[in-house]
Parts: sequence; C-alpha cells; structure tokens
Amino acid sequence: MNHLTDDPTAAAILGAVPCFPVPPVGNSPAIDALRAAKAGHGFIIGQDGVMLILRRPWLELDVPVSSPIAAHLPYGSVGPEKANLRCGLIPGGHLVQILHHFREALPNEAAAFVIWNEDTHEFAVDFPTIDEATPSRLVYRTPTLPAGWHVICDIHSHGHSGAFFSSTDNADDAHATKISMVFGRIDDPAGPVRASRLCAGGMFLPMPRSPFSGDKYAA
Repeated sequence: MNHLTDDPTAAAILGAVPCFPVPPVGNSPAIDALRAAKAGHGFIIGQDGVMLILRRPWLELDVPVSSPIAAHLPYGSVGPEKANLRCGLIPGGHLVQILHHFREALPNEAAAFVIWNEDTHEFAVDFPTIDEATPSRLVYRTPTLPAGWHVICDIHSHGHSGAFFSSTDNADDAHATKISMVFGRIDDPAGPVRASRLCAGGMFLPMPRSPFSGDKYAA
C-alpha cells in the first residue's frame, strides 16, 4: 500500500483495511488471501457494488455495503454474500443454561457470554461481573479472555419486559464483532421473546437463523 500514500500512518491503515478492485477475468491473489485470512477485514469493489470481507477465527462474512455504483466500472462481480460460523453451531444446552440463569435473576436483568476456543473448538458460557442489575437497567463487563478464546455471543435479558436493542446497546455494539442477543418476557409460559443481530464492521445485520443447535428461532 506504500504506493498509495507517502504517510506511514495512512499506509498502515490502508494495509490493515485494504480495498481491492475485482478483476474482470481471472483470479485475484490479493482477494483470495483476504477471503482465506484467519482474521482481518477489507473491501472489494466490483461492477455490482462494494462488499465487506470480514474474517475472524469463528466467523466468515461477505456482505454488500453499497448498491451497484452508477458509473461504469470495468470490474468483475463481487460475488454472493455469505455468513458462516467457522466455529459451528453452539450446543443447545448452553442456551438452556443461559435461560435458566436469566429466570433465576428475575425480576432483575442478567447477562451471559458464549465463548469459544479456536484450538480445542470448545464452547463455554461465561457469566460476567455485574456492576448494577435492576428490573430496567444492567451494567456488566465484557470478559478478558486468555489467548485462543473468543466472544461469540453477548446476551442479556430484559426480565419481564420485551426484547429490543437500546441506544446503550447500539453504542456498546458499534465497534464489536459478535452475535448480540436480548431475551425478554423471561417468565412467559409460552417462552421468552428475543431480538438478535450480528455486529460486524460497524453494522447490525439480521440473523437468518439461531446460532444454537436445535433452536429454530431466527430474528
């Protein structure tokens, strides 16, 4: 990226988050490397718009971030979008454990994280340090994890209230890459309600399916 700027800080930024045109024919080693990376992100630009390519040890995401550009671009297509969990689905038993914890915390709100180890492929539930918990307010801390562990899901409850993302949630999630979930009406005999989204690249993306095995719900 040094040929694009003579400023070392700018060169570092462009190197960390590159943008590549899609060749009209043939392969692009740079784009292939971006898609194959263990972690990182960048953008590709094609005749059908701009796409974010984001990789984490647990996530593989290709998502359009613009409509097709009106000007003629002599480039190829960015290709189909996708969102794959490299870590696989989370065992459904962890969701059962989390919902039990939320019911035990009533009438107050509560929180839980699902974490994953990239070396052992083990999932675990982390119940975070709570600084404040009431029926309408929750302040909790994101865990500091050892090397190799990653936060997959950040989940909290709204007690007896509905499930939605607040402005505080939006601010907390704005610069994170994770699945964010809120459960409400925890004690409802028909089952709790939920809201869920994938936070990535400063965007909040809908979840077409649950990340938990055996759970058919999507939001």
